[in-house]
Parts: sequence; C-alpha cells; structure tokens
Amino acid sequence: KIINIASIAGFVAFANSLAYCSAKGGVILLTKEMALDYAVNKININAIAPGVITTNMTKQLLDDKQTSDGLLKNIPVGRFGVPEDIAYLATYLASFESDYVTGQTFVVDGGWTIQ
Repeated sequence: KIINIASIAGFVAFANSLAYCSAKGGVILLTKEMALDYAVNKININAIAPGVITTNMTKQLLDDKQTSDGLLKNIPVGRFGVPEDIAYLATYLASFESDYVTGQTFVVDGGWTIQ
C-alpha cells in the first residue's frame, strides 16, 4: 500500500500558491498513474487531500484571528481538522479492508471543496 499526501490545493486554486497548487495537483494525477501501473503487482496506491488541519505548518496562519476566521468561513462543518482526521483514513487505506480501493484521492476538508 502506498498513500500519497495531496491537498485541497490540488483541486482548487489559492492566491499566490502557484507552485504548491501545481505540485499537489501533480500528486493527484501521480496517484492515478501509479495505481494503474502497479495494479498488476497488487499494490494499492491512494492519496489523501487534507484541507486546513491544525499542525505546525498551519500554526502561523491559524494564530492570526483574521486569517483563521476567514478560513473557517469556508468550512461547512465549522471547525479545522485535526491530525487524527487524517490518521484514521490513512489507517483504513493501509489496511486489508481497503484492498479493493486504488487510484483514489480522498478529500478530508470539512466540506470546503463541496461548495
């Protein structure tokens, strides 16, 4: 099992994030291509595309109240994600229970991209 980490930035554009969005979009297609190429070897390859998750990477953004409030307005469930939201999905994707799942990107964003 291979689990790539993409981002919602691979699906939607963010201002001044050309390289990051392009790279994450590339991870999404890389996941599909790898899954197709390695299925014959019984290797499952999927990706997780997190939204805003409270981590060291987002700490500076989320510490700014104005930025934090602006981001939160885009999340229908009304909260930022926590690392466990990603970990539980990764556990499933790494398990035998996901043996028939390959080439997919799972968005974990509290609903950001459904709008």
